[in-house]
Amino acid sequence: MTIDVIKKQQVHQHYLMSAPGFIALFLVKNLHALGLTILRCTPLAPRFKVCINIGHLIEITGKAVSKLCRKEIFLPSPIEFTAALIFFFAVVHTFSTKYFERLAHHHPDHAGLLHLLGEVEVVFGFWSFILLGFIAVSVGHVQAIEYLESRHFTEPLFVFVVMVVSASKPILSVINRLMTALTIQIPLNRNTVSTWLGLALLPILGSLITEPAAMTLSALSLSPLVFEKKLPEMFKYGVLGVLFVNVSIGGTLTSFAAPPVLMVANVWNWNTAFMASNFGWRAVIAVLINATVVTWVLRNHLGKDTEIELDRQDKIPVAVCLIHLLFLSGIVVFAHHIVVFFGIFMLFLGFTQAYSHFQNPLILKEGLLVGFFLAGLVVLGGLQHWWLQPILADLKPTNLFFGAAALTALTDNAALTYLGSLVTGLSDQSKYMLVAGAVSGGGLTVIANAPNPAGVSLLKDCFKDGSIGAGALFLGSLFPTLIAVLAFLI
Repeated sequence: MTIDVIKKQQVHQHYLMSAPGFIALFLVKNLHALGLTILRCTPLAPRFKVCINIGHLIEITGKAVSKLCRKEIFLPSPIEFTAALIFFFAVVHTFSTKYFERLAHHHPDHAGLLHLLGEVEVVFGFWSFILLGFIAVSVGHVQAIEYLESRHFTEPLFVFVVMVVSASKPILSVINRLMTALTIQIPLNRNTVSTWLGLALLPILGSLITEPAAMTLSALSLSPLVFEKKLPEMFKYGVLGVLFVNVSIGGTLTSFAAPPVLMVANVWNWNTAFMASNFGWRAVIAVLINATVVTWVLRNHLGKDTEIELDRQDKIPVAVCLIHLLFLSGIVVFAHHIVVFFGIFMLFLGFTQAYSHFQNPLILKEGLLVGFFLAGLVVLGGLQHWWLQPILADLKPTNLFFGAAALTALTDNAALTYLGSLVTGLSDQSKYMLVAGAVSGGGLTVIANAPNPAGVSLLKDCFKDGSIGAGALFLGSLFPTLIAVLAFLI
């Protein structure tokens, strides 16, 4: 018996014997009727406008679900339906991490567990274990293991590896010297210029070194300039929103750097020339506008004109820096070959141990947490096709753009574009709109873009309660998202 059993009718028969299975299928197939019932009842209470709105929402959702259920291919199995519910709870959990952090302060006896549940990077990994446990109880532990082994974890492992390597001291030294050389040429406050470069140049550089590496370098360069200072939280969230959006769209100048582009590039024959001519110049415009606006707003909070420290007391030899750059380049080139890039990473670890006096402690813990987050997203996302793919297939190009941008807030944009690549008959305009919408919404939430958890892991200690609020991040990213939307609709 293979993992396909999860999506076969015999699972329906097995699961429907239980009350939860029957109730789940009953609700799915009767959402439309439920919405109509609420709408008929609300005239008796016209003041309760929220009930009317809920009725309309349920009616629309019910029609969509009824339409999907008429197509046998999209009929969700009870496990798929339950996986959607678990995914929903995981999304809600990401918006509630600050609540768990506050609970930890009020309940010291359980502070360890509550702090764990307050870690954004733990959320999807935690809920993925609940899903696997449910599958094991429902259809057997063999099927749960088979499903887990059917998932591809190359991207989570790549993000972990590239995050650790790009945050190493020699790489950061090269970036700092590059930024210092550029700021000297610009007759403005150097802190202001450095902040602008961290929000503009480094995200665009992500088209060459990949978005996870760009996120890591940008976060570490901006941390002492912005996030570690005693600024109002709203300013920090504004900068964080710009950083996430700019990294999401800044990797679209090439066909290999941004995860959502990577998922469709081979299938749709999109090369780097195509990306640069259709996406790249628009992305650059949006990145420059976002970086300029937020830097101008922060100009009075960035401090006096000071130089970036180069740590002359522990100068790193050029040869060591070049070897680190070679390690990073090799990992980027072989990003799709897990055995190769992880082997390079093993050599990197050995090299850093041999020349430890030129190194800072590697961010292995932070990288592993980010990898755990993305791996959980892979596990949960594998059973969301039944409701995502039909939505993408039925939308017109313009609606597809805004739908993709909105759905990206709830699921990884790479998973979204991957599902789009499975839809047959998409026009060239629809393909463009899907990817453009997915990258535009990549900064709205932590889960929207694969590199975002890396930024959260590196910067969360600079925020109140040591965590980043999902709602505040959403609000902080609205303006740069709007600029990205306008740029891609030009």
